[in-house]
Amino acid sequence: MVNYLSYDRLTPSYKAFLMSLKTIIIPKTIEEALSHKEWSHVMDEEIDALEKNCTWDLVPLPSGKKVVGCKWVYTPKYKADGTLERYKVRLVAKGYSQSFGIDYFEMFAPVAKLNTIRILIALAVNLE
Repeated sequence: MVNYLSYDRLTPSYKAFLMSLKTIIIPKTIEEALSHKEWSHVMDEEIDALEKNCTWDLVPLPSGKKVVGCKWVYTPKYKADGTLERYKVRLVAKGYSQSFGIDYFEMFAPVAKLNTIRILIALAVNLE
């Protein structure tokens, strides 16, 4: 590969960004994440936020029904200059185990970004 790729033409800031990618470990399992204090701390914050927002209620499982599982998704977020901004984790439902019309509507939670809402409001104002 060394014969085909070279870092010579890259800017110093982009080289630094590429090198930082090698130093950040993205966990593949919860055990791996819990062994790193950064990821563990952010996971605790995510659980606290989910509990604070009353995201779910614990109820008995109806007979004959299966639990929809969940998993952690780990993503490092970077600034425009390539430096690490923050660690981000999300606890997500394993949607592939859901059945449409049975448990799909209870789990789906659409999220709109603020920029999307601003664009829609701007379009609505310009149509008048």
